[in-house]
Amino acid sequence: MMRPYDQLFNWPNLLTLIRISVIPLLVVFFYLPFWWAHLAAAIIFAIASITDWLDGYLARYLKQSTKLGAFLDPVADKLMVSIALVLIVAEQTFQFVSVPTAVITIPAAAITIPAAVIVAREIIVSALREWMAEIGKRASVAVSSLGKIKTTIQMLALVILLYCDNTSKAILVFAGYFLLYVAAVLTIWSMLAYLKVAWTQLTAD
Repeated sequence: MMRPYDQLFNWPNLLTLIRISVIPLLVVFFYLPFWWAHLAAAIIFAIASITDWLDGYLARYLKQSTKLGAFLDPVADKLMVSIALVLIVAEQTFQFVSVPTAVITIPAAAITIPAAVIVAREIIVSALREWMAEIGKRASVAVSSLGKIKTTIQMLALVILLYCDNTSKAILVFAGYFLLYVAAVLTIWSMLAYLKVAWTQLTAD
């Protein structure tokens, strides 16, 4: 018979805890004064993103879904994304991009706006899901296929932008910008879809 302790700290939950524990490493490696620092940070974030998919798969395949896992998984995701966005917004690489003939100055708002949109959406949707859970309607605002597409594009954008530094080619930096803006648009779209589903409950007497 599996003990309660073993049920809580199973493989899916351990992967989630590992994903949370590597967040300080992500910050440390990003700021190391070595040429490979941003590469290491990008690899850490990419591996953490893969474990996000893997722990959900294992929970379903091994039938080891727990309330602890349901709580920790979105917390780990939001911590990873929010901290990665903070690192990227503060990075001067994304304000001055070198091209063969000149150095292009990019307004700080260009990276701040999509980052702010993504963080704001996460706060709104988290609050909405918490409120829907209180009235027993949590399943109606479960993660949709659109949300999964958004997450995939968002993670790819963050891996690229975490990798970039002042030696990166402009096309790579702009690719990261483009994907982050696509993720921001999908973020708003998916949020509106969730709000539409919950609107009847939100406006009920």
